[in-house]
Amino acid sequence: MPELPEVETTVAGLRAVLDGETIVRAEARRPDLRWPIPVDLRQRLTGARVTGLGRRAKYGLVHTDRDDVLIFHLGMSGRWRIDPAEIEKHDHFILETGSGRVLALNDHRRFGSLDIVRAEELAGFRHFKAMGPEPLAKDFDTKVLHAALNGRNAPIKAMLLNQSIVAGLGNIYVCEALHMAGILPTMPAGKISRPRLEKLVIAIKNVLAAAIKAGGSTLRDFAAPDGELGYFAKDWLVYGREGQTCHCGTTIERRVDSGRSTFFCRKCQR
Repeated sequence: MPELPEVETTVAGLRAVLDGETIVRAEARRPDLRWPIPVDLRQRLTGARVTGLGRRAKYGLVHTDRDDVLIFHLGMSGRWRIDPAEIEKHDHFILETGSGRVLALNDHRRFGSLDIVRAEELAGFRHFKAMGPEPLAKDFDTKVLHAALNGRNAPIKAMLLNQSIVAGLGNIYVCEALHMAGILPTMPAGKISRPRLEKLVIAIKNVLAAAIKAGGSTLRDFAAPDGELGYFAKDWLVYGREGQTCHCGTTIERRVDSGRSTFFCRKCQR
């Protein structure tokens, strides 16, 4: 599943061709993806001018001058295609701008989603209202994380994947950040000292920033809107490296928690 850096990369690609443009065509080619597509989507977008693009957790946001916000999620393997040579079977949503640019949301598994809400209702959107802070935001710091984890006995990895603790973190970057911070994924979250949490906050921000700079990680069919693949996977320290050697010389291990693989180094992480 595309994670936060992949979504950030996608939004940057869309911004280059959508920002400031007028939408002259908005066509849903099927009634639903993971959930029903709003029936008034075409009406609310056609003729609207795009005033900005952004991201909340793993969702992309397209703001318009009508104070409507298009919210998209890429699901398991969704991606936007810019100016495709032809519209394919799994291009389920089409946008066309006044300057003739065409964007197609391709999602062959249909685990993605499309919604549209009023700008003033964005914070209360059903998937956003219980979300924690953005990990790259200035207000996500050691104090905030310590307060959120205080008294929690669940493993730190599970807590970081909990969207009410911090928004947008996924399996890959949590594994990487925990390794960078030297924290064992199974460590009870509430027992981690503030100095170690400070290292973790820094690691989270650093690993996400590095992944965004590299264009994300290539997973299954993910690619940025311009077709470029992300290259952060080559810099993974532990994720996907079971049986390989950590930089400390210890063999990287894998365990499965709630159906998700956790990669870690028993020497580096305690």
